[in-house]
Amino acid sequence: MNRQQLGSLVAQRLRTDVQALARSWNESGAIRHVAIDSVLPDATARAIHDAFPPFERMVRNVSLRECKSIAVQMDRYDRLTEEALFAFQQPEVVELVGRITGMPGLEPDPNLYVGGLSAMRKDDFLNLHIDNSHGRNRERWRVLNLLYYVTPDWSADDGGSLELWPQGRSGAPVVIPSLFNRLVIMETHQGSWHSVNPIRRDGKRTCVSNYYFSDTPARDTDRFHVTFFRGRPEQPLRDMALLADGLARMAIRKVFRQGIRENPHVYKR
Repeated sequence: MNRQQLGSLVAQRLRTDVQALARSWNESGAIRHVAIDSVLPDATARAIHDAFPPFERMVRNVSLRECKSIAVQMDRYDRLTEEALFAFQQPEVVELVGRITGMPGLEPDPNLYVGGLSAMRKDDFLNLHIDNSHGRNRERWRVLNLLYYVTPDWSADDGGSLELWPQGRSGAPVVIPSLFNRLVIMETHQGSWHSVNPIRRDGKRTCVSNYYFSDTPARDTDRFHVTFFRGRPEQPLRDMALLADGLARMAIRKVFRQGIRENPHVYKR
């Protein structure tokens, strides 16, 4: 199936519940979000999972911030993964997401700036963080994450759940399991702290990630910021190190608008 066909299926699923999804979004709290199950036919979602590249063909990121594998240069991988990724950028899908979230002027990112495929294995994690506020050239605000999970037979007990921290490190997270064939839409702003808890089982937890941008920030109070990581509540020493790291990177970006090196996480056709 191509991206247009897959996008039509995604749009059909969203369209059936658009009003209920909009209510759920608006009632979801300080970090607005909504989880949508059975987004594609199960056989199609399973085929997307099976088409994911093996770990050795992905880029491995390992640091105090995160442990995960990513893929963004999509023409190197199975065609189905690229078509699935860009299905969520089809105009009818973008329009429906706009109706659900009430956000104006949404634009997907064909360059996949920090989007693409991600895969996590046992003990992988993603620490608390807020996403960078802007796109690659700081021209548009990053306002939405669309995370589509395609690992069959995955449960909350397996870890790898998305955690939203409305009160930051001081409060309890809202936990959203990364269940098979589930799409999570969440807003990104200066207070949208989120994480992925450690993977607890063998296997591969797979996610297709898209980000939408807009000329208007999610909150009127938003200001420019880099991706900023913190430690989990039980990690005080890591938190100190990540806080220092984030402040240093923020200071660099205030001097060098585009940073001191080009971000390699871009789809270069």
